[in-house]
Amino acid sequence: MPVQETDDKVIVTFPNDDTTSVTVLKYGATVISWKVAGEEKLWVSEGAHLDGSKPVRGGIPLVFPIFGKLKDESHATGALPQHGFARNSTWEFLGQVGEKLPSVQFGLGPENIDPELYKKWGGGKYDFTLIFTVTLHDDALKTDIEVENTGNEAFDFNWLFHTYYKIPDITDVLVNNLTDEKCFDQLLAEEYIEKSPVVQFHEEFDRIYKSVRNDKYIQIIDKGKVLMTLERVNLPDAVVWNPWIKKSEGMADFLPKLGYHNMLCIEPGHVSDFVNLKAGDKWSGSQICETHHDIKQQSNIY
Repeated sequence: MPVQETDDKVIVTFPNDDTTSVTVLKYGATVISWKVAGEEKLWVSEGAHLDGSKPVRGGIPLVFPIFGKLKDESHATGALPQHGFARNSTWEFLGQVGEKLPSVQFGLGPENIDPELYKKWGGGKYDFTLIFTVTLHDDALKTDIEVENTGNEAFDFNWLFHTYYKIPDITDVLVNNLTDEKCFDQLLAEEYIEKSPVVQFHEEFDRIYKSVRNDKYIQIIDKGKVLMTLERVNLPDAVVWNPWIKKSEGMADFLPKLGYHNMLCIEPGHVSDFVNLKAGDKWSGSQICETHHDIKQQSNIY
């Protein structure tokens, strides 16, 4: 069977190839494994909590309705913890969809969220439905999110796919096609234009690349070989993050402590400002992670 459901997870395998698969934990609807021809493409901490007690450190956590902790607590999302409540709520498995490719859906609404946590979002007055779709290709993974405002009041939200990629060594990889993009460096608290021809890593790295053109391919390259190509639909921002030594040591669930060598987060989302969704409206966004692609050098010249 291409789709298997257990009490806590859903496992999807590619037709006639059980070495290509994706595993989604119902807690957080977090993708915790994606294998292509038996090779794992996502990094998950050895100390990650997979029992539903805490958000998963690794895989693809889902961030909604807030990305960072706001200083302005008067905003409707201001009382929420960093990254919101989608990643630490148990989603409902809605079943398999589509016929040509194995695809599964998960749903989340106010009834699935801890009531005390839900009240921290505008006093719990917003009604919504999230539909998360995971589609497995032979050499790619597509994740889609649809947010629907089912209530009577408009609300603001952020969305982010917090994707952790598994890599051979952070000191050898580079990220392509972010040159000339506006970015906010969260470590320096400064905004500037990225002028490096490629992004390389020699220390802690935490930047939000803002309003990146949707037709740009963001690529992870290792010694001249493309490890991953990321395509985005309606997700203008891209967070690039590696905790390096000191921050890794400060996270109890980050194991091994030298694991930062083997992971890199490239997180497509809508986080530099809010999406405002009016009553009855829907919003959607997608990421496509591709394992087979040539190097594409793209500039900001149309």
